[in-house]
Amino acid sequence: MIQTVLGKIAPEELGICSAHEHLSIDLSRVKKDPDTILDDEQGMCEELEDFYRIGGRSMVEVTNDGMGRDVLALKRLSEATGVHLITCTGFYKDPYIPDFADGWKAKQFAQHFIKEATEGIGDTSILPGVIGEVGTSKNEMKPIERELLIGAAMAGVETGLPVTTHTTLGTLGYEQVQLLKKHGLPVDQIIIGHQDLNPNKDEVLSVLETGAYIAFDTIGKNNYRPDEERAAFLLEFIERGYEKQILFSADLTRKSHWKKHGGPGYGLVLETFIPKLKESGVPESVIHQFLTVNPSRAFSIRER
Repeated sequence: MIQTVLGKIAPEELGICSAHEHLSIDLSRVKKDPDTILDDEQGMCEELEDFYRIGGRSMVEVTNDGMGRDVLALKRLSEATGVHLITCTGFYKDPYIPDFADGWKAKQFAQHFIKEATEGIGDTSILPGVIGEVGTSKNEMKPIERELLIGAAMAGVETGLPVTTHTTLGTLGYEQVQLLKKHGLPVDQIIIGHQDLNPNKDEVLSVLETGAYIAFDTIGKNNYRPDEERAAFLLEFIERGYEKQILFSADLTRKSHWKKHGGPGYGLVLETFIPKLKESGVPESVIHQFLTVNPSRAFSIRER
């Protein structure tokens, strides 16, 4: 089963899924930029309605505590739009970890995540369907981030929830997998994020070779890396037989990313990237695998 903000659903109900998104977020404490605040609930509703119109049916919303998580808003949005929304437990990375968790060790992180996963987030009774996004810095795993990832692994083992990560510009993906595995988390519960930002193909392949899922989840962010390069990597990964381990998303975090403000909106993968893949000869069966089958497996809760 898959845990959404409205309750559990069967994996086959998930439909086309955006695997790493943000609807309500506030990164301005660190970034000092009002563009990184998404707090317009009516705007969120309109953007989700557009996503649904294009064919999107579900979204994994990985805004956690410290990033502006608002699970009651997500519940209202899901009820209003019919889009399945999966919320998360977890903390992001340094320096976004909330003050109350400063200095925590792995066991404390794990206890917190397990409590939210079993009792609900705050007093809302809403349960998370994923642990994440938990992350590391660029080419560096700070001590607090190491404890955070170990805690996420421990909580994933206890609850059966998948763990989805943040890698800064795609770095340290393989190291994340090894750390999570070392602490008991099966590779089919691991989703390594932002691998489309890493131009080092061998490093991305090393993650795929572990059996973990990877997320091509910043599609459309051509200021970081052209989509043509993302597509070229994907074509090779498909040729090597890794199409069952790849998830898609756009990771929108700014007002300027929304259609109402002139941006591409949450449907950009479906509207712009999928047509490029089809033009490159990727068959419908593989597109379906990326958009529907893989997320239905990746976000299913493992039985314990």
